[in-house]
Amino acid sequence: MLTSPIEEIKSRLDIVQVLGAYIKLKKAGANYRALCPFHGEKTPSFFVSPARQIWHCFGCNLGGDIFRFVMQIEGIEFGDALRMLAQKANVELKPLDKEAAGWKTERKRLYDICETACRFFEKQLEGSAKGKEARKYLLSRNITEQSIGDWRLGWSPETWSGLTDYLTSKKYEKRELEKVGLSVRSEKGSHYDRFRGRIIFPIFDFNGQVIAFGGRVLEKKEGVAKYVNSPATILYDKSRVLYGLNKAKVEMRKNDSCILVEGYTDTILAHQVGCGNTVSSSGTALTSFQLSTLKRYTENLFLAYDMDLAGSSATRRGIDLAQAQGFNIKIVTMPEDKDPADIISENPKAFGKLVEKSVSIMDFYFQTALSSHDKSTPEGKKAISRLLLPSIKIIPNKIEQSVWVQKLSKEIEVKEENIEEELEKIKPEVPETPEFSPSHPAAPEPPSKTRKELLEERILSLILKFPDKMEIIDKNLIPSLSPKAQAVLANFQRPQGLPEDVKDFYNYIVLKSEVEEIENKDLCPEINFCLKEIQLIDLKKELGGISRQIKKAEEAKDSKLADKLAGQFNQKTKDLI
Repeated sequence: MLTSPIEEIKSRLDIVQVLGAYIKLKKAGANYRALCPFHGEKTPSFFVSPARQIWHCFGCNLGGDIFRFVMQIEGIEFGDALRMLAQKANVELKPLDKEAAGWKTERKRLYDICETACRFFEKQLEGSAKGKEARKYLLSRNITEQSIGDWRLGWSPETWSGLTDYLTSKKYEKRELEKVGLSVRSEKGSHYDRFRGRIIFPIFDFNGQVIAFGGRVLEKKEGVAKYVNSPATILYDKSRVLYGLNKAKVEMRKNDSCILVEGYTDTILAHQVGCGNTVSSSGTALTSFQLSTLKRYTENLFLAYDMDLAGSSATRRGIDLAQAQGFNIKIVTMPEDKDPADIISENPKAFGKLVEKSVSIMDFYFQTALSSHDKSTPEGKKAISRLLLPSIKIIPNKIEQSVWVQKLSKEIEVKEENIEEELEKIKPEVPETPEFSPSHPAAPEPPSKTRKELLEERILSLILKFPDKMEIIDKNLIPSLSPKAQAVLANFQRPQGLPEDVKDFYNYIVLKSEVEEIENKDLCPEINFCLKEIQLIDLKKELGGISRQIKKAEEAKDSKLADKLAGQFNQKTKDLI
């Protein structure tokens, strides 16, 4: 019988499905493996056990259950992870008392405000005269009624405090509206709506919850910005968010690729024409955090930007970051002065064809550099190499790097060794590890393990993998093990009776034994060697304690006690020989 909501949630949710929504899992025997999302690695050391409903990374040593994973990857507290997974599992969380019934975390209230505001904007698009005009505009851009509903597009009325008044009538405080970026405080202390007279594009987090908004003017006015976006809040950091990710994640994994566009409309229309793996960086250059998110699903990126990729330093830096992280990047070349939305509106099939004809980022850079300079002149050769060498330098794979060195050598007719000499002079400016925003901290440093702990884990993993080896273990050495390790050895065939903390340790050891490739050879010498090493570690620790006692006795001029302790020290030292 299930005794708590936590157990009920765990029983209803499959850890493989929950984690598989965040990272690419591959079958590995009875378990699954993946690249760890919490530290940079090229060889997968992150394992998931469906049988035990646990995960563990043997690289950074983080591990746990579905709650620990969601907390870590979403950067949230346990309460928020509990609510998120309860909703996914369709488990009702009943408050313990009346006080708890009325209590909500600040984060939860801000989510509620964003959701309520989104519904308000949707209603305005349906009911108001200006909203109907905005809907007509959206339809003229070939955004369908289905997409308007699916992406929850809306309209903000041209009033100073229409939304603010509505939300305060729902018992939300103005300071909360200000905190979530929907209301702005004037110099006089009054509040007014941030979004007024604009088409509203709700921005969603990974799980489809509304966290922010983008507002576009219906009619261009002098001195009025075309777009207004939510500021950074507890819920929203534009450097971390990818518009459309909540809808695109499944297709990204299925296609093993992602199409990156700039705007909201580009994303919506791309999805309409079958490019469901499209997301938007919302007009900003790619950040390390966005790339870390994308890498959970794919390493293949198609960039469909209507900007000067070669000339924009911010965009170039984002691409450099992607290259440094090992992404395979292709450029979708589009007609001049047209964005994906324009192309799709004119011909729904044209955008897909352009994606199919995309070229690798390095081919694109070569085409740009060679078309801009005369490769037959010394000045031209120098200029071309100056443009291309930094991009070649940051390619992490040396074989791929040498391919482009050869190509450059051939194009500008310069010896490879000379190009490699110039390549050595370049210092890449791209950081090697992703930058994490303060609101989503990097994984903590892995807890370091003592030699004794490592030896104990080795013994236990061998015994659990080959239970028959328990018979050959030197029973006299078992007391040298920690109480936790002794409990596992004593109950390894009936772990149900283990305390919860020991049971978690047991599950970790079982996963470790399954993951490690160990030959069933004569393991008796190795097991007993590990046991003796543990015994020696304890003995050395004991000798260290006696040595400190001798020093204190000598300082106190207690020669009798010092001689007694010295005798004990000498006797125990013999055991080391």
